[in-house]
Amino acid sequence: MTILVEQPKTGVADEAKGNGGFVVPDTNSFGNTFRDYNAESERQKTVEEFYRMNHIHQTYDFVKRTREKYGKLDRVEMSIWECIELLNEFVDESDPDLDEPQIEHLLQTAEAIRKDYPNEDWLHLTGLIHDLGKVLLHRSFGELPQWAVVGDTFPVGCAFDECNVHHKHFKENPDGHNPKFNTKFGVYSEGCGLNNVLMSWGHDDYMYLVAKENKSTLPSAGLFIIRYHSFYPLHKHGAYQYLMNEEDKENLKWLHIFNKYDLYSKSKVRIDVDKVKPYYMSLIEKYFPAKLKW
Repeated sequence: MTILVEQPKTGVADEAKGNGGFVVPDTNSFGNTFRDYNAESERQKTVEEFYRMNHIHQTYDFVKRTREKYGKLDRVEMSIWECIELLNEFVDESDPDLDEPQIEHLLQTAEAIRKDYPNEDWLHLTGLIHDLGKVLLHRSFGELPQWAVVGDTFPVGCAFDECNVHHKHFKENPDGHNPKFNTKFGVYSEGCGLNNVLMSWGHDDYMYLVAKENKSTLPSAGLFIIRYHSFYPLHKHGAYQYLMNEEDKENLKWLHIFNKYDLYSKSKVRIDVDKVKPYYMSLIEKYFPAKLKW
């Protein structure tokens, strides 16, 4: 089901407004600029090792097998909020900006969007649930390694663009030496649409599958945000645009808005969970069934 939404307001996320709206901070929780993968720190060493493993093992065949396995959604049945509570156990090893439990980030993102876009309730909910696919790290889901759950995503089945973070580690990925996969288009064609492109496996695509197969009524832009919010090569650097179709280009406008909140809301601002929970429970009821297959 596709829901028509208003066109996003341009530039609103960049403005420091006096009405309690979203303000872009200068530095992340570690005092560094956001997504600085070169700064010297113990955290950065962990992040680079994560990407080394990610870039070696995320092959076309691995993604295809893993997506088919987890796409069956035969692990557990639980509600959206139950899933949110599960995420309290994890910290994302790929993230140079965040060292707090995921529920803090989810609520910070959702509340920041809610302040600036009060009428787009689907976007508030998207902010809350966009990272729920990280439950793949949980023992109930086989405790996948972090390199198969988090981090920037990228297409597999075609050449790895040089704008991918820590691109040097792709030299050990066997697909980079396979003429079927190492050309600009690889197994794809120009304008084929991102829906026909196999992305590196992780929480983005998994949560997209959960939402889609459980018949969520989120608009296509919401599903697009969930599926591609970690696709930084595209929405930050403009890479891989030759694979997009017209619907992708429209949805990308919303992803650009969302990304500012996803990234810059990683702050020390605490959210009163009990206070905001009833509002988000009402949105979950509006757009999702009570219990979902995962």
